[in-house]
Amino acid sequence: MRKKKYPIVEDLLITDIGAEGVSIGRHDNYVIFVRGVIPGDVVDVQLTRTRKSYAESKLLRIKVHSEDRIEPFCPHFKNCGGCKWQMLPYEKQLYYKQKQVLDQFARIGGIKNIAVRQIIASENDKFYRNKLEFTFSNRRWLDADEPFMDKSDRSLEGLGFHVQGMFDRIVNIEKCYLQAEPSNLLRNAIRDFTKKDSYDYYNSRTHEGMMRNIIIRTSSIGEIMLAVIFNKDIPSLVNDLMEFVASEFPQITSLLYAVNTKFNDSIYDLDFVCFKGRDFIYEEMDGFKFKIGVKSFFQTNTAQALALYKKTLEYASVNSNDIVYDLYTGTGTIANFVSPHCKKVIGIESVPEAIEDAKVNSLINSISNTEFFVGDIKDLLNSDFINTNGKPDVIILDPPRAGVHENVINVIRNSAPSKIVYVSCNPATQARDISMLYDIYDIVESQPVDMFPHTHHVENVVLLLRK
Repeated sequence: MRKKKYPIVEDLLITDIGAEGVSIGRHDNYVIFVRGVIPGDVVDVQLTRTRKSYAESKLLRIKVHSEDRIEPFCPHFKNCGGCKWQMLPYEKQLYYKQKQVLDQFARIGGIKNIAVRQIIASENDKFYRNKLEFTFSNRRWLDADEPFMDKSDRSLEGLGFHVQGMFDRIVNIEKCYLQAEPSNLLRNAIRDFTKKDSYDYYNSRTHEGMMRNIIIRTSSIGEIMLAVIFNKDIPSLVNDLMEFVASEFPQITSLLYAVNTKFNDSIYDLDFVCFKGRDFIYEEMDGFKFKIGVKSFFQTNTAQALALYKKTLEYASVNSNDIVYDLYTGTGTIANFVSPHCKKVIGIESVPEAIEDAKVNSLINSISNTEFFVGDIKDLLNSDFINTNGKPDVIILDPPRAGVHENVINVIRNSAPSKIVYVSCNPATQARDISMLYDIYDIVESQPVDMFPHTHHVENVVLLLRK
């Protein structure tokens, strides 16, 4: 290791992949984290942040390529912030995702020897997403070989995904392999239409520009939603673009728009206007029908979501007398999926629009034994709530990446259901939360599910039984 302010480590062999998909090499028993490489690569890196036992680094060059390395299929791979595991064969991706579950439970939860079943692979590793959001920017990412352009040149604008780690730079996407058509056709047509002078693109630093975001949602039964988010409310421009989209893409089921003048891209406090069709789309899954609005949470890989829900139902193994609590219920997908097999399901969610969709989803599926409540779970779920609605026999948890609030963990401990099924998109926080239940619950089994091929993300379902 060279003794410099930012030391350079040469000929570092990458041996493993750790949390958040960051690869690992070791130099004199010193752990070095490196992004953008895979086990078997030999690299030169420059350390950027050092601690007592580990360091973060910047990749300088790959000197020897791993035998496992393959050519990425997407031309945007180098710069785009998504699908960063394309150079790793899919079977290897599955191996490291399953290993991540084991590692997180051992390292964060202090739980070893957990029984982890073989990860459920995604049948489709391309065009598997049902929702994508694209961002307009007046400063797209420029490759080194592109000619110099004046800052006023509109060819500097882009519509696509963020460059990894850069909030104000967008990779101008021509073809994305994540969502089936008409996703690419729709995005590219909107970009072509908005190259007119009046439709300037958003500048995230100065908060100027007309065009801000688009959201495309699709369903397995052929329904399509497009939501356009503008930064300015100029009726003539809004109407012209929406008329163009409606004319060119008559198959769109739900065409919406909103104006967002805030300094953030959150849509949950925006008022959307339905320009054409319904303000929602339908999805069908295993005989159930689900209403999905622009603000609704719905698993973005429909086929794998079905595998996930079937495993959740299997682990819950409810009977006709059971009361089930579905915490972080979203649009009630799991609640409705479980409802035919139990006495009652109580769903709790903090997003009002999602709860309204959950109620509608029960109604359209002729389900009468679900009740949904809106509110912050850590505040709503208390002993009075349980006394009113019944003591849960089974609790299903499906929280966001941050995991379960400690107050909720304490209520779960006090209510002591015989069974907990914990569904998580983040094994690290899942392991942390389960460690707070481990003294009174046994971990029976864990089932990873690959929802997002070519990324490090993994969904995991854990069955806990009261001791």
